[in-house]
Amino acid sequence: MISARRAPRSEPKLREQAYDAFTYHLLQSDIKPGQFITQRELVALTGQPLGAIRELIPRLEAEGLIVTVPRRGLQVLPLDISLIRNAFQFRLILEREAITSFCQTASDSRIEQIELAHRAIVTSAQEGPTEEIVAEAQKVDREFHEAVIDDLNNEIISKAYRVNWIKVRLIRQNETSMDKDLVLPVMREHLVIIAAIKARDVVAATEAASAHIMNARARALRME
Repeated sequence: MISARRAPRSEPKLREQAYDAFTYHLLQSDIKPGQFITQRELVALTGQPLGAIRELIPRLEAEGLIVTVPRRGLQVLPLDISLIRNAFQFRLILEREAITSFCQTASDSRIEQIELAHRAIVTSAQEGPTEEIVAEAQKVDREFHEAVIDDLNNEIISKAYRVNWIKVRLIRQNETSMDKDLVLPVMREHLVIIAAIKARDVVAATEAASAHIMNARARALRME
């Protein structure tokens, strides 16, 4: 008897879709840090089947985005001073190494492209940033940091950085009202880093990057 051929398993794709949906809703504040949530609620939130959610949970636990609390269930990671310090320390370690490498290996054209994107934001924001400029600035900000990290060509580091970025973004959610005020200072801090990279000055670039990250950490700690 010839058995029917089974359709290819789609669980990995469903898990990725569930992960993307979870992190999207987390960053949109549809679920809050510290909130308790059930598997059924995750199904409703992500639109993915229960099987995919059950397979997703170990990944979220491993990444620290969800914590299992005995006798209480699943809790979205709570924001506290420990998380802030740990997330920014991890970011500092990764980015200092990445900036050192990027300063030595990035092409002149790549650096110029990054610099022009930042200068365009500064020019546009001179008379007061609009919501569209804020959104573009956030995009340029993230793309700059990820370009530096990804230049290490280390998939483990790139993945770890992106998980940490989610945590940093959650920490910053409460300062959304400050985003317009932060556009110019952040872009200018980036331009100091970029100028040092352009000059191939590793020491100046890493010092500027460290100062930039510590400024962000200080703002986060003031929120507590």
